[in-house]
Amino acid sequence: MAHLFTVSCRVEHPDPAGQVFSLPTWIPGSYMIREFARHIIDIRAEADGRPLALEKLDKARWRAAPTRAPLTVHYRVYAWDLSVRGAYLDGERAFCNGTSVFLRPEGRAHLPCRVDIEPPPGPAYAAWQVATSLPRAGAAPWGFGSYAAAHYEDLIDHPLEMGAFIRVDFAVHGVPHHLIVSGQPHFRAERLVRDLQAICAWQMDLFGAPELEEPYLFLVMAVGSGYGGLEHRNSTALICDRTDLPPPGLTDAARPEGYVRFLGLCSHEYFHRWNVKRIRPAAFLDQDLSRECYTRLLWLFEGFTSYYDDLCLVRAGVIPEAAYLDLLGKTISQVYQSPGHRIQSLEDASFDAWIKYYRPDENTPNALVSYYAKGALVALCLDLALRRKSGGVVSLDSLMRQLWQDLGASGRGLAEDEIFDRVAALGGKALGRWLKTAVSGTAALPLDRELAWAGVALEWQAETALPWLGLRLSGEGNEAKLAHVLSDSPAEQAGLAAGDLLVALNGCRVTRQNLDTLLASLALGEPVVCHYFRHDRLGETRLIPAMAPRHKACLRPRVGASAARRRAWLGCST
Repeated sequence: MAHLFTVSCRVEHPDPAGQVFSLPTWIPGSYMIREFARHIIDIRAEADGRPLALEKLDKARWRAAPTRAPLTVHYRVYAWDLSVRGAYLDGERAFCNGTSVFLRPEGRAHLPCRVDIEPPPGPAYAAWQVATSLPRAGAAPWGFGSYAAAHYEDLIDHPLEMGAFIRVDFAVHGVPHHLIVSGQPHFRAERLVRDLQAICAWQMDLFGAPELEEPYLFLVMAVGSGYGGLEHRNSTALICDRTDLPPPGLTDAARPEGYVRFLGLCSHEYFHRWNVKRIRPAAFLDQDLSRECYTRLLWLFEGFTSYYDDLCLVRAGVIPEAAYLDLLGKTISQVYQSPGHRIQSLEDASFDAWIKYYRPDENTPNALVSYYAKGALVALCLDLALRRKSGGVVSLDSLMRQLWQDLGASGRGLAEDEIFDRVAALGGKALGRWLKTAVSGTAALPLDRELAWAGVALEWQAETALPWLGLRLSGEGNEAKLAHVLSDSPAEQAGLAAGDLLVALNGCRVTRQNLDTLLASLALGEPVVCHYFRHDRLGETRLIPAMAPRHKACLRPRVGASAARRRAWLGCST
């Protein structure tokens, strides 16, 4: 198999001056230029059965010669991207996003279109089915055949999964939901569906009217090692480790870390059903998929979603309070253990996602902040502040419902500064000003104060009990190769850099496996002779080990009157 999708695009009434076709350069929900047209390996046009000249205009556009006859463009797309963003095809499954395979007829993209999906030829694919949220237009349920889309933007918002997958159907408040799993035939489907039902039901109750009644699909690809998701209007594409799915023998009381992580991913992408796909920044209306689409609000659309993804698990009864506090502590630690949170604001992180967040390098921890993780912490502080100021009457839930009712149902986009006025109206002008300062600056967030009010003690501990050098190793092999050197660390002060290969500390060989043992033998403040290779040349420097920064957040419930506020916030009965 050559891993190729064969695609034909027919336009009944092409532009008489010459029909232009284009392919998106990025996919909504993943803010990086990906140049999907690079995977088109050949392309041709015809009209009335005769070849028609096709001129390439730039990296992602073609123009057919003028014709008044129906025009068809035939092309093949190389599909070997095992991710949620592109297209993939082998002998076991096929997957694609419309942005990877469907050309856009310029000037005709607003018109309805029909999609005919055909299986690969041969008896080996007789058991294959199709899973997509595209409306059927003649195809049998889960079958190949004809599907319909209202327009091009609708067409590319329904990924396609094809193969001999496992399908489990369930309902949430009467709305059909479907779990599609490829790559892992053995898992405890009943447990997963039960947890998904609870998660989806809580989110549907949160947003309330107007209610969403379209069927929803979880398209899951289980692999040896992988993690990620991409939201769509009525579905999500997910990739996870096979071991993240609940094994057949998993007990009801067991909550493996990988499984909880996967449920958090499902929760995150399902929350996007409202927050991003329907409640959208004004900048995302009528998106130009040929170039970057800038907003400074990703901290809200991704960060607030990241806050709710784990919070939903405890409120839905899927995990206990202690497990949620552990997850929240990890999010806090993730932000504060990277020096970039003191350098980059959330607004800047959102705006520069196109060139920074999705293109990490050796200096990323020192220069960038995650609008996912720190955005979640801003949401946490805002939620608790709203509750504190209103005596529990108003919360972030109130804001999200307001956004849904005012914007999501109407289709109007959220202006860049509108959120601050909305927060001021709910919690007072001072809170609106605080939010603006929190996302436009780099000052520390009032986590201790807000969590204490909510009945949670925040304790800061050292990242490690070992002497600290401020370096992070790459994940390759047993060599001690540096992936990152943190700002203001002993390693940076000693002149070490990402890419260096540590070979010895005080004359003892260094490997990934024995580094902690060597660190345990060092004394704080005493110089250590360090040998390393850089560009195949041996170097020598002196490191001075220090105490690790107290950037690890540990959360525990407080006793007393504030415990009731904690239970109200987390939705726990005990």
